[in-house]
Amino acid sequence: MPLEQAELAGVVSKLGRTRQFARYSFIGSVMAAVGALAAGLPGRAADFFGIDSKFGLQGAFLVYASLGLIVLAIYRSLPVTRDQGGFRQGPLLVQSRQIVLGLAALFSLDAFAGGFVVQSLLALWLFEKFDLSLATAGLIFFWTGVLSAFSYFIAARVADRFGLLNTMVFTHLPANVCLVLTAFAPSLGTAVALLLLRSALSQMDVPTRTSYVMSIVPKDERPAAASVTAAPRSLAAAVSPILSGALLAISTFGWPLIFAGGLKIAYDLLLLILYRKKPLIEDI
Repeated sequence: MPLEQAELAGVVSKLGRTRQFARYSFIGSVMAAVGALAAGLPGRAADFFGIDSKFGLQGAFLVYASLGLIVLAIYRSLPVTRDQGGFRQGPLLVQSRQIVLGLAALFSLDAFAGGFVVQSLLALWLFEKFDLSLATAGLIFFWTGVLSAFSYFIAARVADRFGLLNTMVFTHLPANVCLVLTAFAPSLGTAVALLLLRSALSQMDVPTRTSYVMSIVPKDERPAAASVTAAPRSLAAAVSPILSGALLAISTFGWPLIFAGGLKIAYDLLLLILYRKKPLIEDI
């Protein structure tokens, strides 16, 4: 992903960068939503063919592995650009080191918070709290994915008018308030409505965040910046599901949602305070 982001940033203009990342994120989210909708297919296929549902789930893993091979083939078919032709060693982080490390720390906080409400754990909470079926959960996550996907295009337009950082923060904040409120939802309908509203806002920072990182560092430091801001996110997001699972084992109350929303709100405020006066490279 960091290499994809750096490559995309290098083939579009400043004005088209955020829109390009919006399209890039849109395709990924739409396909993830379709995958969520397909979550109930293994069970239905097992019922249709009269076989054990275990075989249907095992078949889903085989389909997943096959899709990975298709992705490999697509990568192999991409054209080699001029910069990829040789093994040119560019600078890592020189001019942007302090900025990138600070962003990496903040993005890690956001990812750590997001790990409390990864889709599987959120589905588990819905199962335990509202006795939801797998097919219904898949339908809910399909629509949350669709809303997130279409919000990327809105994010690009909002960023053109109000700036990348403002779009990141002021769409993320209300989404996190919705997440906290979901923990107190008295019914499934209220919980789903809050989750849908959150999905329409929470991912608007995805294309703008990527575009912001690419805009605040020199061009030759973009691959390193994308990598440094992405790798800690993955590590941080790997820790919190353990804590979330432990909380769900203790109580069906939505403590993971509250922790996630509270930490994400702290991330939004810190990002605004620390980086609102940092100029973009193109503006210097």
